Amino acid sequence: MPTFEKLLALAASSFGIDAGYWDVWGEYHATSVETQQAILRALGVDADTADGLKRSLADLERRRRKRLLPPAVVALEGEPVALSVSVPAEALGQTARFQVRRENGECADIDVPLETASRTQPIELDGRTWVCVPVSLKVKLPLGYHEISVKAGGEESMTRYIVAPARAWTDPKPGRGGRTAGICVSLYGVRSQRNWGCGDFRDLLDVIDWVACDLRASFVGLNPLHAIHNRRPYNTSPYLPISIYYRNYLYLDVEGMEDYARSPRALALRARPEVGREIEDLRGAPFVEYERVSALKLRFLKIAFVQFLRERRAGGERAREFAAFCAREGELLEKFATYCALDEAMHRRDPSVWVWTQWPREYHDPQSDAVRAYRRKHWRRVMFYQYLQWQIDCQLSAAQRRARERGLSIGLYHDLALATDKFGGDLWGHREFFVEGCRVGSPPDAFSPNGQDWAFPPPNVFRHHEDGYRLYAESIRKNCRHGGALRIDHVMRLFRLFWIPDGSEAAHGAYVRELNEDFVRILALESVRNQVTVVGEDLGTVEPSIRETLERFGILSYRVFFFEKDRAGEFTPYAKYPPQSLVSSTTHDLPTLAGFWLGADIEARREAGLVDEAAYREQLDDRQKDKQRMLDALHRTGLLRADLPREAEAYLEMTGELHHAVIGFMALSPSAMLAINQEDLTKEIHQQNLPGSTWQYPNWGRKMRIRVEDLRVGEGRGYTAMFADWIARSGRKGAS
Repeated sequence: MPTFEKLLALAASSFGIDAGYWDVWGEYHATSVETQQAILRALGVDADTADGLKRSLADLERRRRKRLLPPAVVALEGEPVALSVSVPAEALGQTARFQVRRENGECADIDVPLETASRTQPIELDGRTWVCVPVSLKVKLPLGYHEISVKAGGEESMTRYIVAPARAWTDPKPGRGGRTAGICVSLYGVRSQRNWGCGDFRDLLDVIDWVACDLRASFVGLNPLHAIHNRRPYNTSPYLPISIYYRNYLYLDVEGMEDYARSPRALALRARPEVGREIEDLRGAPFVEYERVSALKLRFLKIAFVQFLRERRAGGERAREFAAFCAREGELLEKFATYCALDEAMHRRDPSVWVWTQWPREYHDPQSDAVRAYRRKHWRRVMFYQYLQWQIDCQLSAAQRRARERGLSIGLYHDLALATDKFGGDLWGHREFFVEGCRVGSPPDAFSPNGQDWAFPPPNVFRHHEDGYRLYAESIRKNCRHGGALRIDHVMRLFRLFWIPDGSEAAHGAYVRELNEDFVRILALESVRNQVTVVGEDLGTVEPSIRETLERFGILSYRVFFFEKDRAGEFTPYAKYPPQSLVSSTTHDLPTLAGFWLGADIEARREAGLVDEAAYREQLDDRQKDKQRMLDALHRTGLLRADLPREAEAYLEMTGELHHAVIGFMALSPSAMLAINQEDLTKEIHQQNLPGSTWQYPNWGRKMRIRVEDLRVGEGRGYTAMFADWIARSGRKGAS
């Protein structure tokens, strides 16, 4: 009889829990019994006793075997349509009837005899013997999402059969060797002479024109545009959204909306002196004032919506377009809009209520009678939030269209966040797709000696599989929309995540495996269908097999200049960068080039109380060594003039020569894409986010030092010319 320890190990393996992991220092950490039990409990497994484990394992096998077909199969294009059918033994020798329904609605019926000789893996369940029979259907299926159903032995079942390409999208006509370059901006921080205190989609059009006409680059990279709560300091991170499917209305260009322009009430309100003063004040603020911008924009957006409702009664093309948009988005948008309407209403009723877990219990379930009644009674409130997403879609579509018209071969480069706020709309609307009782984080490393706790729940991969990966596919599809490239934040999520049981510290977590081959194949499918290049952010501890899989599927690796070093700590020569990669100057969580040189990030951590004096001194010492290594690398490649000093101490500030050399170093690399952060182009010192801080640092609110209109004149023109020169000299494809 298996011991408790063996049963626990078997259960942990069945649910993807790794037995241990190797840390960045080469030390192995075995997953403790307590951690295994806690994660299994969160997954609904009785992990306290041997009998409980046996029952749970038997239930798992019962669910798998008594379903003739698995809930989903993800196959590669060109492969035979092969299935493993689980049937009662008495069905052997009978004929199974399959129906194949293609994505386009075409159907085909196929009869297949269940051969006795081909049966495998017999198992006794509830007095019946079940066997697996391999079946190959003589039918060809194109890329897409199909359905296959079967009837056999008095049972019937259906699977979602997904056919994916072997590789993600690659531009068949890349030109000039296929190497491109672009600029990355934090859209919320774009400063202009016309916005309302937060960068918007009209500013994005100006950025596109600048990138196309002056930089002659290929893309504009954006922060995640996901919907957030817009509340400082805890709810402004674009990487912790309330929804990864829908976007933030703060980016709407209100004055560019048709309904605003046709509303006498909106125009009269905008003409009031106090409104003009508020906009000027928000525009001049050093940081984005999220709450004030949100309140101001919502006031005008609701007036514009009233104007739309008036015109909608008469029908017309725009009314039909809105109806078509809502029909296409379906229940997903309806749930999100209902959440937003309830969130606003509950907070207005009681200002101390900030999150859905504080709502009355009857509103916690999106399918409850109370929620359905609310949606019927307050349909205009719900429709308002559907209307906002329609308007966002229209303006973002116009931005991508402008980019392509200006000759940007990629256009917009979007970013899909890893996390979702546990108090947001995705958790409220789709709770069964997340695991309660655990949080996602990362184990201890040199960057975070105690590990990191990201404080959001892990996905329930079994539920995603049972659902045919519909929500997962939607997350990719919606973030591919209106873009030519997509960055997957923490792409290791497709392979494994570090789970931390509630009540435990990050150091006591464990890695849990995902159904990575299925996830990567669906990512490739959506990439090809939307003709979007995929970049996988693979920073941190990355298993070799992960990068091998990403490379096999044509997904670009993400290489940051600061991190590309050999084992001795020397910077990697640019010629050794992998061609299938994007090289970047920095990220939102890292110092800018100027900030790195001046130690601004180290000073910020000290001021925020994130490091003690000993750690502060150690980081300064390490930085000095890295600066010298950087100079050595640039001198070796001839990118710094021979007469310039070779000692880091001689560079008291971030000089123009050094800045020019670093960007040139990356431009000359064989990496397929080069992304320069706007802060590095304009030599700004402070980074957008200081990891580990909240109120201690103005995260996600810092505005550009230079207005977008001034990027084409004076000081801004000099920065532009430098990058444009490197794009041309390195042979990277520019705007045509």
